Amino acid sequence: MKRNVKDIDLDNLHSFSNLMKMFIDSGGFMASHIGKAFDILVEMFGDDDYTVFLSFPADIIATGLRGVIKTLIERKWVDIVITTCGTIDHDVARTFKDYYHGEFYMDDVSLRKRDIHRLGNVLVPRESYGEIIEEKMRNWLEEAYQSGMREVGTYELNWFIGSKLNESSILYWAYKNKTPVIVPGPYDGAVGYQIWMFQQFHRDFKLDLYKDEALLSDTVYEAKKTGGIVIGGGISKHHLLWWNQFRGGLDLAVQITTGVEFDGSLTGARLSEAITWGKVKPRGREVSIWGEATIVLPILVKALTEVL
Repeated sequence: MKRNVKDIDLDNLHSFSNLMKMFIDSGGFMASHIGKAFDILVEMFGDDDYTVFLSFPADIIATGLRGVIKTLIERKWVDIVITTCGTIDHDVARTFKDYYHGEFYMDDVSLRKRDIHRLGNVLVPRESYGEIIEEKMRNWLEEAYQSGMREVGTYELNWFIGSKLNESSILYWAYKNKTPVIVPGPYDGAVGYQIWMFQQFHRDFKLDLYKDEALLSDTVYEAKKTGGIVIGGGISKHHLLWWNQFRGGLDLAVQITTGVEFDGSLTGARLSEAITWGKVKPRGREVSIWGEATIVLPILVKALTEVL
């Protein structure tokens, strides 16, 4: 009751970091949560004692938000990425082909006849997705096999794929900076299907998920402090939280979600709920933002680039 709600002063708004301070002072509603998230991330990225985990679903990589995720990896602000197979799909596909603007309300039957996939309001021609992924992955997997690869973790294979991509790619920067990109559900996507197909004729080529889990285990137990950035939900979010419970929980955590908690789903669950499972520390700083990541994350990360 001691802090006054202050108006946002547009005449004195000169930077994104300044906007974060105004968000904190404005008192409502998700703006104050975004401001708090900014403070948490400044601490997380500014303290070398933090090992930072980032999780997100694949859909955002089909959008321009891919560039923001790339920035986080390129600047070495995150240490471990946990995501889904579709992230690899879209990162590979968009390195070589274009996706296009669409609308949420389109004639999907007509799009199907034209061999165009719709991902929300993003249009993905078949030649920009399945066909290019099949072409590239067949060649790369054969090259990996001939080089002696036999049993690899998903992060190792993702580094290999990243070595074939360019600077627009998140996997390229993960490869260059040796940032592990772990995919707990590796067969659930176009790249995963190409791996499965390759394995039908190369039975000794295997994805060794134990390597991924061993890396996560070592990272968690060796970390002095851990921070989590959780975008959306699903297996990526749960895997990030799951491993951090074995050290008593995350010290700092920020979540951006559009899910609601009232259906009991993980996607909409507040990070405070994770305290009850030992996945966020009771005295840890956490905040959940209910907002669309393609809007919220660029504002946050741009503000961070101004102060870090």
